[in-house]
Amino acid sequence: MTSKQIRQKYLNFFKKQGHVIIPSASLIPENDPSSLFTSSGMQPLVPYLTGETHPEGARLTNSQKSFRSGDIEEVGDNRHNTFFEMLGNWSLGDYFKKEQLRWLFEFLIKEIKLDPKRIYATVYSGNKEIGVEQDNESVEIWQELFKEAGIEAMDYDNVEKAGMRDGRIFYYGDERNWWSRSGEPANMPIGEIGGPDSEVFYDLGADLKRHENSKWKNEPCHVNCDCGRFIEIGNSVFIQYIKTKSGFEQLKQKNVDFGGGLERITMVSQKKDNVFETDLFENILEKIKELSGNKNYRDHTRAFEVIADHLKGACFLMGDDKGIAPSNVDQGYIIRRLIRRAVRFGRKLGINNIGWTKEVAEIVISDYEYIYGELKRNKEFILSEMEKEEKKFQKTLEKGEKMIKDEIIDGESAFNLFQTYGYPIEMTIEIAQERNIKLSDDFYKEYNEALKKHQELSRTASAGKFKGGLADSGEETTKLHTAAHLLLESLRRVLGGHVCQRGSNITAERLRFDFNHGEKLSDQEKHKVEDMVNEQINKKLDVTVREMSLEEAKKQGATGVFESKYGEKVKVYTIGKGEDAFSMEICGGPHVKNIGNLGKFKIKKEKSSSAGVRRIKAVLEFC
Repeated sequence: MTSKQIRQKYLNFFKKQGHVIIPSASLIPENDPSSLFTSSGMQPLVPYLTGETHPEGARLTNSQKSFRSGDIEEVGDNRHNTFFEMLGNWSLGDYFKKEQLRWLFEFLIKEIKLDPKRIYATVYSGNKEIGVEQDNESVEIWQELFKEAGIEAMDYDNVEKAGMRDGRIFYYGDERNWWSRSGEPANMPIGEIGGPDSEVFYDLGADLKRHENSKWKNEPCHVNCDCGRFIEIGNSVFIQYIKTKSGFEQLKQKNVDFGGGLERITMVSQKKDNVFETDLFENILEKIKELSGNKNYRDHTRAFEVIADHLKGACFLMGDDKGIAPSNVDQGYIIRRLIRRAVRFGRKLGINNIGWTKEVAEIVISDYEYIYGELKRNKEFILSEMEKEEKKFQKTLEKGEKMIKDEIIDGESAFNLFQTYGYPIEMTIEIAQERNIKLSDDFYKEYNEALKKHQELSRTASAGKFKGGLADSGEETTKLHTAAHLLLESLRRVLGGHVCQRGSNITAERLRFDFNHGEKLSDQEKHKVEDMVNEQINKKLDVTVREMSLEEAKKQGATGVFESKYGEKVKVYTIGKGEDAFSMEICGGPHVKNIGNLGKFKIKKEKSSSAGVRRIKAVLEFC
């Protein structure tokens, strides 16, 4: 069964159970400062899990694009990907454990024909300190389901010490079988939701259990031991708690949040022991083989997998309609890290021709554009940014690698590699480990001190200058700079929340404003933006400023380019107050105190600036 068939079977199956198929949300979260990326299907649904009514009803299903940057170093172990698709279904206060576990089991053994004898389940062992009992209800449901499949399902605790014995259902604690965006209960902030979960594992075979040099060879084997024999293919989370100041309280509704990786489910369905040997990667691996001069995947597993995973992830991040490009901040930094790491592993395979990453990207786009149309829409942007980033890094890669040759490398040297050659610190550490080069005892302290010194020098050098490309701090320039805030917010409201500022240049005569958007603005859209700006000007709103930490600014929903480090104070300018507040933005330049005297805002020209970036030139006309 192909991955395409599995994805569609899943959606059709839950549609038959009364679920509405909803589209995948963006990989770049909306109004969620806690995460750079959408890493699960539940993230966009948090308001509805806490009680808000979803316009499509209480039963939902989809295949959600997901990205987890924390798994970058894990790629190469047969099961981890940075980008993956999460098959999901949700009950928003509707059905609960009995229906969810039965439907899931039915889908696995009847729809995609998995062997029930190779399926295992885990449940929550409880936590008396937070007042949540052991999940015996799920155990009883699983036992009934296994019995119907002709299996006597014994349940066991303490498996991490005693091993599996003849068990089929196992209890685990906070670290394994409790789910929230923040992890186990102790790490959850006030207001975070979560609950116990029940995971499903598949047995890949006892022959994968141990290797002579395995670090697990003398430890008890169990479904969650990471030895390689078992793989998690799905997790049903029973989101029914919220953390409050007084402890954990029941939500007003009991929710189900299921997520199952398409890559892993496809892997076991296709009787593979590696996600990279499924049809989701076969075309990409074939292209890497061709580019490397016919090298064999099994002989160079890690290099093939890193390249395939990282370039696929970079394609999907850049292919998102929000137009994120490689950079040194936030999501852009992760994209840069993915591409540069892929390029370095390409060199290990002997791939040195400039532009090869673009060839892999074309395969990714071709494989997925039938379901994720944004890849086709943004193809030009993906390919051009991929090629530019590869060229930048190829020129400096060899120079940087030659510098990592001493017996010990210190933090200051690592920072210089980043500053001079664009080497992410993670890559320097990785190369050092491969060559058995030690890090100095105070490596991270030295790196941070070098970074701090650089930041201080940069601030001294830029004293007297304003952020955002202002020519001066005169009255007319200040008015146009304030108008740029109104313009950005109006563009976001008219075109969508994906719009971010990409640059600006403001003089006393006009403002020039760059922003990401894939299409030319229609006359109607331009008029809407103009009218919205002028409507605010006519309201004569006050402009106020507050200093706060970057974390607080993000929590309050401020927009801006988040170049500052966590903990650093930033200025947040708000236009309007209370319900009349129109714009809230992190900024460092001068602003008027009231927008009532700005004049009439007029867009003079709108055109392409670069791939995926538009440019507006506008003026303020004084009546």
